[in-house]
Amino acid sequence: MNPYKIDWERYAALARQTVAEGCVLLKNDDHALPIRKGERVSVFGRIQFDYYKSGTGSGGAVNTRYVIGILDALKSCPDVQVNEKLETVYRDWVAEHPFEKGMGWAQEPWCQEEMPVSAELVAEAAAESDIAVVIIGRTAGEDKDNGPTAGSYLLTEAEEQMLEAVCGAFKRVAVLLNVGNIIDMKWVETYNPAAVMYVWQGGQEGGAGVLDVLTGAVSPSGKLSDTIAIDIADYPSTEGFGDPVKAVYKEDIYVGYRYFETFAKDRVMYPFGFGLSYTTFEMEIAGFEADKDTFKEVVVVKNTGDVPGKEVVQVYVEAPQGKLGKAARSLCAFKKTAELKPGESEAVEITVELAKLASYDDSGVTGHKSAYVLEQGEYKVYTGSCVRCAKESGSFVIEEDTVTEQLTEACAPVEPFDRMHAVLEDGAYKIAWEPVPQRTYSMKERSAAALEPCAPYTGDKGIKLGDVFDGKAALDDFIAQIPDEELIYLVRGEGMNSPKVTPGTGGAMGGVTDGLLHFGIPTACCSDGPSGIRMDCGTIAFSLPNGTLLACSFSEELNEELFAMQGLELRKNRIDTLLGPGLNIHRNPMNGRNFEYFSEDPLLTGKMAAAQLRGMQRWGTTGTIKHFACNNQEFHRTDIDSVVSERALREIYLTAFETAVKEGGAYFVMSTYGGLNGLWTAGNFDLLTTILRGEWGFDGAVMTDWWAKINDEGEEAVRTNVAAMVRAQNDLYMVNADAKTNSANDNLPEALADGRLTRAALVRAAKNICKAIMKSPIMERSLGRMSDEEREAAEDTASEDYVDFDIEYQNIDDEKPLDISALNTEKGASTLYGIRYSKNGVYKLVMRVSSEASDVAQIPMSIFLDGNLRGMIMINGTGGEVVTAEQEIGVLFGGTNYLKLYFGQTGMNIEEIKFVCVQAFE
Repeated sequence: MNPYKIDWERYAALARQTVAEGCVLLKNDDHALPIRKGERVSVFGRIQFDYYKSGTGSGGAVNTRYVIGILDALKSCPDVQVNEKLETVYRDWVAEHPFEKGMGWAQEPWCQEEMPVSAELVAEAAAESDIAVVIIGRTAGEDKDNGPTAGSYLLTEAEEQMLEAVCGAFKRVAVLLNVGNIIDMKWVETYNPAAVMYVWQGGQEGGAGVLDVLTGAVSPSGKLSDTIAIDIADYPSTEGFGDPVKAVYKEDIYVGYRYFETFAKDRVMYPFGFGLSYTTFEMEIAGFEADKDTFKEVVVVKNTGDVPGKEVVQVYVEAPQGKLGKAARSLCAFKKTAELKPGESEAVEITVELAKLASYDDSGVTGHKSAYVLEQGEYKVYTGSCVRCAKESGSFVIEEDTVTEQLTEACAPVEPFDRMHAVLEDGAYKIAWEPVPQRTYSMKERSAAALEPCAPYTGDKGIKLGDVFDGKAALDDFIAQIPDEELIYLVRGEGMNSPKVTPGTGGAMGGVTDGLLHFGIPTACCSDGPSGIRMDCGTIAFSLPNGTLLACSFSEELNEELFAMQGLELRKNRIDTLLGPGLNIHRNPMNGRNFEYFSEDPLLTGKMAAAQLRGMQRWGTTGTIKHFACNNQEFHRTDIDSVVSERALREIYLTAFETAVKEGGAYFVMSTYGGLNGLWTAGNFDLLTTILRGEWGFDGAVMTDWWAKINDEGEEAVRTNVAAMVRAQNDLYMVNADAKTNSANDNLPEALADGRLTRAALVRAAKNICKAIMKSPIMERSLGRMSDEEREAAEDTASEDYVDFDIEYQNIDDEKPLDISALNTEKGASTLYGIRYSKNGVYKLVMRVSSEASDVAQIPMSIFLDGNLRGMIMINGTGGEVVTAEQEIGVLFGGTNYLKLYFGQTGMNIEEIKFVCVQAFE
């Protein structure tokens, strides 16, 4: 059996299992679920026909062969009878109220118009059915946040009316939330449905996985990766969220359950880690011991119910308040059991390093500034199935303050503000406020002092990167051969949709010029994720569950296995790194990109990401962990400055990235669009060098987000200041249309000439890029070491769909515009033309086009001739301004061709399309 050949059935089965284990059952009165064999089901909610497999933007743009929705799955199940009369009513209404796609990229509606339901319709359905399933849907996406409004974080009036009517008529109502992130849940108390379950966005197997839980084939075992508060205003980060200039993290380390369990238990509807099962479990502590380095406990989990199921053991610590102040609970370990049969037990062994429980002192109040400190006192350990229900399972005492790691002040803020601080009074935690320590040094001076001299330029000595890869030459000697101008080209990644790599992907890096290829540097490929591979030319890929669902599974093993399949799929498509997973913390439920990310908790986030990286790396491919760091608001994301204390940064927002580097072996990192304490992350030396490389030992390449801004201290962030990026050790600017011609007009040549940039800084970036490329599949492939098995598997791809039928041809010789009156530019749409010409030669396609989207939106169009991809035009949002875009499509020969235009994203407004003959043949 060819190991490189993808077993699509196993891939689908793993995805289906992941969906089932990520569903979180919040309410199940009187065993309303599962649906019994032979029962009749009435399905309400128009989203039953338009299942959200993922959010939108770069993290959701996956072309897939099929998507199984919840209604599809229910109808395919022989043990369930779907109310077809009600289905027909919905189908007729939806036909007159079609799915509103919007204008694409941050311009889509977050929900769809809901069908009003009459009392008569609901009563008739109730008389014919045993249970009602109500499906409520929300998308989410890049470049746009949720809002505390109806149709976004809140339900619409029509959704409320539907719930009121259905819950009033049916004894058993199960509400399913097909959403990317948590939404307001006050309606549960208002309408009191019997069952409520978050089913998230499950990718192409989403409906099948939900069916398994609905019918009891799988007992739900998902746990909330976020706290669901009573009201959006209860989250302390809501104040100031959406500011276009700065986000001040006043809540400091008190994010999510760390805040609620410390200060506001009464404002929680569903606590972090909560999730019901169809069975019951009991946990017994069979052993607890602590020494100077670790504490260990054995937890015996027993299934005390009637059906098989899995449980998640969650371990929290309550540290002494000391001088620093601590959260009342912090997750320090978790483990999911195997499936336990009724009466079966499993002994779960937990080991926690005490150093992981230390807190960072950014003020010196403990006498140990810029250090992680285990403050003296009693540490209480709590174990259970959620943060609220965990019971004390042991404790240990630290006799004196202990420094576990001495570090250096890094990324401290320059703007004064007061942060939240816990004090213990009369046995209760109270909120206090304290000034945040400010930066005490110049990062610019630190950056200059850290740069080591490089070996002088030697000229070409005949050393290839393959010689370094094979251990025959030193990397320093190899880089010394490369002239300055080629080093500059090397730090310029190319894309989107570069013809130098897999069609339709996000970017090319490494050997992007003939000179770099001469030195044996291959051209590596990256593609958007993390919910599957984005290939804008229409190539089919597997659509994965979203990040929130993956985290709610609480299963490192399942994440690793699923992403091993993703790694193999990447390798098949000759993609070296997926642009994901996303590790940003769910600081606030309104962040539009939370669907890509995992959780409000850094430990859970880091463990999930590390597992996914390990899975992909089984096949030599990997992920690019992003967005480093504090990408916690989409509104004005390229302009906003995150103002956060060094302590909160290290304990909350960087921890998951550290885990991904140290436990997941990450060797690609993507910085963010925005700023961090005054310095935009793409040029933030402390973030990218002091911490990432100096403290964590990262030995790979850092890339910017696409068309990011960069600045020096005290200066405005702009896209052209790539010299500041290189000095900070952000190695790749993504992206340029062409590296050699400096299409992005960066300042690298003049900065090198006037001394603001040195060759040594370019050499350092080149080494980082080459190290990452040598770990990637492209390296062996470029050396001709691709096995016959891998080559055979890679060539086993479905050809571009192509249908030859009678079609009217348009004459393009006179360069008149094509007739675009019937052109469909919606996402996933394609339009076929016949073109006729008398001149054989080289042609290009020229368009006048605009988009209402923002300037970092990515709107692609693929150009096929006779079924073969000839090129792509990708525009950014133009704010409505009409621009010219063109793409050479090569030789037209023979007088006629079929032209197909495929759109990977909605939002391209085309005014004119013309063919221009660049060079006619005699």
